[in-house]
Amino acid sequence: MTSSLPRVAIIGAGSSGITALKTLGEQGFDVTCFEASDRVGGNWVYENKNGMSACYRDLHINTSRPRMEYADLPMPESYPDYPRHDQIAAYFDGYVDRFAIRDRIRFETRVERAARAADGTWRLEPSGGAAERFDALVVANGHHWDPRWPEPAFPGAEGFRGVQMHSHEYRDPDDFADRDVVVVGMGNSAMDIAVEASYVARSVQLVARRGAYIVPKHIFGRPTDQLAGGPLAARIPFAIRRRIAAIVVRLYVGDLTSFGLPEPDHALGQAHPTISGRIIDRITHGAVRVRPNIRRLDGEEVEFEDGARAHADVVVYCTGYRISFPFFDPDLISAPDNRIGLYRRVFHPQIPNVFFIGLLQPLGAVMPLAEAQGRWVAEYLRGEYALPAACEMRRWIVEDRKAMSRRYVASKRHTIQVDFDDYLLDLARERRIGAERARAAGFAPPVAPLAAHAAHEREEASA
Repeated sequence: MTSSLPRVAIIGAGSSGITALKTLGEQGFDVTCFEASDRVGGNWVYENKNGMSACYRDLHINTSRPRMEYADLPMPESYPDYPRHDQIAAYFDGYVDRFAIRDRIRFETRVERAARAADGTWRLEPSGGAAERFDALVVANGHHWDPRWPEPAFPGAEGFRGVQMHSHEYRDPDDFADRDVVVVGMGNSAMDIAVEASYVARSVQLVARRGAYIVPKHIFGRPTDQLAGGPLAARIPFAIRRRIAAIVVRLYVGDLTSFGLPEPDHALGQAHPTISGRIIDRITHGAVRVRPNIRRLDGEEVEFEDGARAHADVVVYCTGYRISFPFFDPDLISAPDNRIGLYRRVFHPQIPNVFFIGLLQPLGAVMPLAEAQGRWVAEYLRGEYALPAACEMRRWIVEDRKAMSRRYVASKRHTIQVDFDDYLLDLARERRIGAERARAAGFAPPVAPLAAHAAHEREEASA
């Protein structure tokens, strides 16, 4: 059976790549995973050798354990509600060994270039090795590794005499000991870094460029994401769910402006909320001071939009990431302004043998979604699922982009956003519909194995 299936390459052995590898391997595919680091886990590996991880010393997940684990391997019950990064990395190591897929991963092997050959196959050029060909390519290189700096830079940034760094560089709060720190942003990383710095720094200023909803990790004694999550919740209209959630959060957290935070200029659910159980505490203790946006940097000081000034040894920009694929020719596949047109976040409408796993941003963890995506791709490559027509996929992409712009505030952060339970429900429905299409088409695999390509090339050569 394996010889009749396409040969598949996977780029990345992070949380998305390893679950795709596991599924494809179980389904009989000849599959190879290329990983730039010396271990699995990607972003969850502290001081990862590949230099791409944003993991810092005291990082904990902001999704509760049951909502993060793979369906086929629960996390240890000894883990806390919100595990630490090294526990999560150990869980990924255990997953790879439990399903015996480690020998399919080529560690310390970066894919320098991935290009399509004339016959449609993929030609991969790995670091330190000869080029290889594959019938299909799975991209799981993550989207939290290519820092996006403020655009444009703040006036005076070039002449600032302190340190300017992106949150991607942050590792240890002790680096801020006895220093004046300015943290720019209101997302999860900004809140974490401000809180951690506040225990060792001389001062911490948190720059709130716009308001954000702050959701505690526990409400009524339970992890917040377990209160209303699950398949049944996805069947309740979003407007109703949002209204209920807004009431609960407001009752539990209170009026954010009473803590000096700006009022959000959007409704809950129209932007990615910030999950933090500690920031309000540090603000009310005076350990973190909230400031409006930066007007300019001036020597060793920062001037804010209200005219106030503060000395700064370090400015930390928590301004997000770019979606990028350094191994592709930009004319082939790229994501300008963090936008890429994919059918249901996975399938490229013009290139039938490339697939993207984990390229989405849920309120919750990516892992269960990537697991479902990997199974979906395997069904497609085996001919057990058939895609709709290319025009229908393009129509879906256009409508999805319109829906995203109606719901979310305009931001490069909200281009791949999904609702966790809704996405899983919609994906399950699409897989069932696609199985019917495949049945009607006679279960024909859409991607031929290399042997067929080679035979075709020989025929062309002899002609």
